Order: sequence, then C-alpha cells, then structure tokens
Amino acid sequence: MNTLRDRLAALTPERLRGIRRGVEKESLRARSDGRLALTPHPAALGSALTHPRITTDFSESQMELVTGVHPSVPACLAELTEIHQVVYQELAALGDEMLWVSSMPCGLPTDETIPIGRYGSSNVGRAKSVYRMGLSHRYGRRMQTISGIHYNWSLPGVSSQEYFALIRNFRRHAFVLLMLFGASPAVCSSFVAGRQHALEHLGEGSMYLPWATSLRMGRLGYQSDAQATLAVSYNGLDSYAASLEDALTRPYPPYEAIGIQNPGGDYNQLATTLLQIENEFYGTIRPKRVIHPGERPLHALRERGVEYVEVRLMDLDPFEPIGISAATGRFLDLFLLHCLLADSPPDTPEEIAALKENQHLTAAFGRQPGLKLTRGGQQVVLTDWAGELLDQLDPLAAALDAVDGGQAYAQALADARAALAAPDTLPSARVLAAVREQHGNSFVSFVRERSQATRAALRAQPPTAALKAHYDALAAESVCEQRRIKAADRLPFEDYRRQYVAAERLGLGADARMTGGVAV
Repeated sequence: MNTLRDRLAALTPERLRGIRRGVEKESLRARSDGRLALTPHPAALGSALTHPRITTDFSESQMELVTGVHPSVPACLAELTEIHQVVYQELAALGDEMLWVSSMPCGLPTDETIPIGRYGSSNVGRAKSVYRMGLSHRYGRRMQTISGIHYNWSLPGVSSQEYFALIRNFRRHAFVLLMLFGASPAVCSSFVAGRQHALEHLGEGSMYLPWATSLRMGRLGYQSDAQATLAVSYNGLDSYAASLEDALTRPYPPYEAIGIQNPGGDYNQLATTLLQIENEFYGTIRPKRVIHPGERPLHALRERGVEYVEVRLMDLDPFEPIGISAATGRFLDLFLLHCLLADSPPDTPEEIAALKENQHLTAAFGRQPGLKLTRGGQQVVLTDWAGELLDQLDPLAAALDAVDGGQAYAQALADARAALAAPDTLPSARVLAAVREQHGNSFVSFVRERSQATRAALRAQPPTAALKAHYDALAAESVCEQRRIKAADRLPFEDYRRQYVAAERLGLGADARMTGGVAV
C-alpha cells in the first residue's frame, strides 16, 4: 500500500507549483462606538451584485472581499491587502466607519432591523435578497452576521473522487484548525439576547467560555436543527449530490408554514424546501466548481466535477490587519495537501456524528487541559492527536519549500507546533487575555480598539493611483453590468423564481442555465 511519503514523492514539482488558492473575507461595517453601521453599501465601491472583488454577504452592512486565484500565499494576501486599501479609502470619505475585525459581531440592533443585502431590482438581484430574507426567517439575522475567512484551494490533476477523500480527512482533522486558529472565545451580549446558551458572564455586555477556541464554529454559530436531520455522505460525488438534491427538493413543514409570500405579497423565501439553494448547506468545507451564468452549483458539480475545495471554518484573526497571516495560509496549504495524500476510508453515520461532537467540543473547550476527542471509537487527548498530525506534515513542508525556495513552510509548521505546546499563545487565548487585561473584560472594547488600529494602519497605506484607477473602473463597470442584467430581464419575478428552484435544473444533462448573469 502506498504511504503518504510515496504519494508525495509521486507529485512532481510542476504539480506542486500548480497549487492555487484564493480568499473570501467577510467583515461587518461598524461605527466608531462598536455598533453595527446601518448605512448602505458604499456606492463608490460599485454594485454588490456584479463587482468581482467587493460585494456583500448576508447583510447590507457585511462586506465580502474576494481575491482572484493565486500561485502563492504572498501573492494572494497582497491582493487582499490592496482590496482593503481601496475599501478603507472609500470608507474614510464617508465618515468614521471601520471593518469589524472579529468573527463574532459588533453591537447589534434588534434582529429585524439588521439590514439584508440589497442587489437592485433585476430578477437575480431580487432573488439574492429574497434568499437572505429566507435565511432570516429560518435562522434569525444575528446568526448570519457572523463573519469568517474562506480559503479556496486546488491542485492540478486531482479527480472528484480524490477531492472527496480530501474532504473526508479534512472533516476528521478540522479540530486542529479550530485549536490553532480559532479566535472567537467571547461575544457581545447582544448576539445572544433572548437565546438559550451556556456562556458565562465575562464583563459588562460580554459573554464567553473560558476554554473556547471558536464560538463561531460551536453550538451558537452556524448551526441548524433542521440541517441536523441531513445525513450527507462525503464518500463520493454521486452520494453527496443525491443528499443535497434531496434537501433542495424535500418540502419541510416548518418552512412551508412560513410560505413563499406573506399576505401583503412580499417574499419570505425562495422555496419551502429544507434548503432554498445549495449555499444554505452549512459545512466546514465544500466541494466547488466555477459555474456558468445562471447555472445551479449542484448541476455544475455533476456535469464537470469538483474543481476546488472551499475551507469555511477559519475565524478572522483580530491581530492581523487583513484577518489572516501568510503563515496561516501556508499551514492551510500543508494541512490540505495532507488531507489529500493521507489514507481516507469511507465515512459512516457513526463517524459523522462523532466528528460533529468533536467540532463542538473543540470549539467550546479546545484549550482545556486533557480534553479528549473521539477517534475510531476511542477517546484520545486532543493535543496528542494534533501533535501526531503535525509530525506528518514535516515531509510536506520540505517538499513545498523545495518548490518555493526558502523555509517558509517549515517555519509555519514550527509556529503551529510552538502554539500547540503553549496554549496561552493561541489566538483564542490572546483574545481573552487582551479583553481581561487591557479592556476591563469588555469584548466590544477590545475589538473596537483592534478595528481602529487596523483602520489606521490601512489608511496609512493608501492605494496607489494606478490601483485606485483600476478599482474605479471595476466599480463603474459593475454598475453598468447591473443595468445590463436588469434590461435583459424578460420574465416576471415569480416565473423566474419558479424556474430557478425547479428540481429539473439540478440533474445531469439538463439545460440548466438561466439569463441573469450571476449566481443567487
């Protein structure tokens, strides 16, 4: 049987140089007092519907910054820095708003006054807003204001079957990333107002768990009782697609009770099925494929296979100006390459249940000394298991450094080992220490200070004239494209909605494209 080293040796330097990565970063816009900014998405940044680099996520107040695809971590983060520079220059022209540097939200208003993203009056623009209205009815708006970093990753020559093997191993070992990079051990009390929770009082307006790594990825984060009924298997594209199609076409009585429209005719949601669209399915990692205009993502996967994976569990790092460091990006490269090359047996319902519990335990108690997780039906100390995994990354770091030149991957691995050995240096511990020692146990005060420092640092590095001109052109073109999409509409919105969510558009061989230009 081939070992991990054998499989690594079979990878040519050319293939390793072909690794590609990109970043999607979500951040709330906040006021100087630490409350959510309720202003519209800045018009100078163009159309959130069609801009390729600057858009919004769930809320009109929640920016999403999207890099292109890059051959190195530094190149990827350099572009992310440039996007931040452009955004901060425009925010400076509007007043004192800033990007909130924590995954857990700033001070929130009442749920119904958190603004949903607005994308214009075209059919696809309306559909994006209606989808978000559906999320607000199903899960509440507070949950949707949680922000994070998505890391998109691919290696040339990898089949769909191999990507699903990677995904299974990622899910098995995701606790390592939560432990090393989780940075959300505390929240503003406004986030849990009126909700049941097991958090402890930290200070005025702040709640926490003393050993938490990532409340964002725990029971208070992106969780859904409805989706807990899904038994999604990652043993291959066919079984995954069948599970997802079932959720996209199965009526769900509580959502049927909400209805498509309210009595006044306003839309409540796109569909009454368990999932409105594919993106509603929460997960720590997703198989992805670039879609054609108007195509459903599931159809794209079935027709053309997995193109890359999207890592979704990374918290914003409040100690990094752009939310992620180069060392973290390099560790993710190592981790994902290991997930691809290591043995990956099929998953089972029992293992899937154990992995979910491992995630919740690590999110809530990851730094607790001696914490045990379940591996193969046995209890194992988290730090012991993590240490074994880090040891297996040594040859991968050597291989990537040989291709890259230098010792940056070995250093990223050494940094991870050092952090694991000294839990007080982990981001989650550093956040709590700063909240306690420098901010009178106030989570909002800590994040506000970090957000202001980040704003000052990025304003001190304004975009070059050429970069500013480039983004001005992108903004203008995005506005023109939004107008073109609107002018091309030929269907009443209800007909468009029915066609978009039609089950036949999910299958192989279907004519799955619709006019409209962008995905919902």
